[in-house]
Amino acid sequence: MDKTAEIARLVEPTLNGMGYELVRVQFGGGDRRPTLQIMAERVDRRAMAVEDCAEISRVLSALLDVEDPVEGAYMLEVSSPGIDRPLLRPADYERFAGFEARLELRQPVDGRRRFRGRLGGVENGCVRVVEPAGEFRLPLEEISKAKLVLTDELIAAAAADAKRN
Repeated sequence: MDKTAEIARLVEPTLNGMGYELVRVQFGGGDRRPTLQIMAERVDRRAMAVEDCAEISRVLSALLDVEDPVEGAYMLEVSSPGIDRPLLRPADYERFAGFEARLELRQPVDGRRRFRGRLGGVENGCVRVVEPAGEFRLPLEEISKAKLVLTDELIAAAAADAKRN
């Protein structure tokens, strides 16, 4: 099991108990300043506040100090996924169907590794992406990187969500 998966397994129950959902665990900063990045969002889908990140940081810092899954010193960084969030799980592609996304693949589909278009949800293990050139079905397991594109439409939807919550 790689280190990020081990940390995800460790912190996820605590986050869930606090009313948050784990989005991603990632290491960054290189050897000079190792940083453990934990991205989370509220289960109720309300916008994350600085106080949410501070509370998560405080609780997870104590948990990670006790469990000690990372050798040596590192910085803990807690953040929300933001409006132009990464897409990591099949549910993300369903939740944000209709919005524009940028996706990169490990292996080419139709001779291409990069796609940018409207998400059409998930069907038979493939993400549907609609571009001006047509519709593509990209195998979920081949997606190495995907995130929403910051558009006026996405900003308006986020603002409408904020008003409802």
